[in-house]
Amino acid sequence: MAVRDSKSARAIAGEVLREFDPAREYAGPILDRLLDQTDQRQRATDLVYGTLRNLHAIDAVIAQFSGRPIARITPALLDIIRIAVYELAYSQATPVYSIVNEAVNNAGPVGGKKQTGFINAVLRQIVRHITDRQMELAKADPRRTLIESPQAGCQFDTDFLPDPGTSLQVYLSTCFSLPPWLVGEWLEQFGSQQTRAICLACNRRPSLYIRVNPLRTTLPDLLARFEQAGIRAELAAPGGIVKAEGLGDGFRVAGILPALRGRDALDTAMDTGMVKIVGPHAVTQLPGFAEGLFTVQDLSASQAVQVLDPQPGWSILDLCSAPGTKTTQLAEATGDSAHIIATDINPERLDRVRENIARLGLASVTIVPYAQLEQKQAGSFDAILLDAPCSNAGVLARRVEARFRVRRKAVQEIAATQKALLAKAAGLVKPGGRICYSTCSIQRQENQDVTEFLTASSQFELAREELILPSADSFDHDGAYVALLLRRS
Repeated sequence: MAVRDSKSARAIAGEVLREFDPAREYAGPILDRLLDQTDQRQRATDLVYGTLRNLHAIDAVIAQFSGRPIARITPALLDIIRIAVYELAYSQATPVYSIVNEAVNNAGPVGGKKQTGFINAVLRQIVRHITDRQMELAKADPRRTLIESPQAGCQFDTDFLPDPGTSLQVYLSTCFSLPPWLVGEWLEQFGSQQTRAICLACNRRPSLYIRVNPLRTTLPDLLARFEQAGIRAELAAPGGIVKAEGLGDGFRVAGILPALRGRDALDTAMDTGMVKIVGPHAVTQLPGFAEGLFTVQDLSASQAVQVLDPQPGWSILDLCSAPGTKTTQLAEATGDSAHIIATDINPERLDRVRENIARLGLASVTIVPYAQLEQKQAGSFDAILLDAPCSNAGVLARRVEARFRVRRKAVQEIAATQKALLAKAAGLVKPGGRICYSTCSIQRQENQDVTEFLTASSQFELAREELILPSADSFDHDGAYVALLLRRS
């Protein structure tokens, strides 16, 4: 439905950035409040999150080519310039004249006629220094090129990025707008080639994946509904994710499986029920959403329940269940015939779990307040899923604000909380039972170091361990860690 007096996507994005403080709040609530004022919802969303993902690199361009220090540009005008530079460097299909002209028009209500001239001069100066908006990376000069995809980037005529030969850490941190200490840890753990791939994945536009609800539909039927509605979907094969195998010093990165076709693709995808939706779409407007035919879930996030391998009839605890994506996956995987308790330390977030359970029509989940997990339940669960709170270091493309907040000291503090939760889970699982510990981080302090805390005990053994690295390839995905811990009988 058209929006009366609709604002442009660029105008909405500018308003969001003017209101948003990345160190203290999330852009999502502000964006959701303003999206009703535009017909260009998906584009406005991309402009906001794309600008934030690449903020430091964008500021490097402005500082080098605008002729004025960043600190001397009025914040409201700076946000308009940042959005325009984002489009110039990372949205090559958008015409330059359109980007510049609307930025100038949007400056008027903010700063008046004098400031429109300033915006016009700054952006035209930046445009003059662009030599190729879609330069092949194999031929590009790294000190002059902002990387947009694994294949191409926007090249300028002057060096403005740090020299990767002198300090790869500083170069990657600037080019991909990531904390230097975080890039340094990745370089130490994964090496230069894989760290570069991780950085690129952290700045990608994340694809939309859905998990089919087998209790209400089948994969072929849902795909038929999408096709009828003109929505293109691709089958996501298990194994189509990048894993670090052998997590000791000699780990190696397992490659992505090639795309499957025809019956092989259908049979393979049926095992996971995961589908990639191609192109921008509002999730709630997709056919079948209201009827509970699917749930949005990233490929890497779906791995924890698959590793846990829950069975019908089991007593299962989801210890950190909100917003309920994995809780509902547990119910679907067990044919809605297990006994699942979902809880979360934040009682307000349990409302999201209730909403998802109701929409998907699940009957096997009982929501219990965290404070009511009493000692009488000790040793009573066949399986526990502990999707622990973490730094979000593996999902920086999707949880954009985390890059402005993640601190080395905070990771250490989070690890202490994770160990406490894992100790709680250890006391609740029965002998012979299993715990799946998972995070959306790729930091060793939150993953291997935490599970080693439990396996040091003679009561538990590590049965399986996977580190999933973020990927920007065709079946792109976030990063995650999954460990299966068995309690000895």
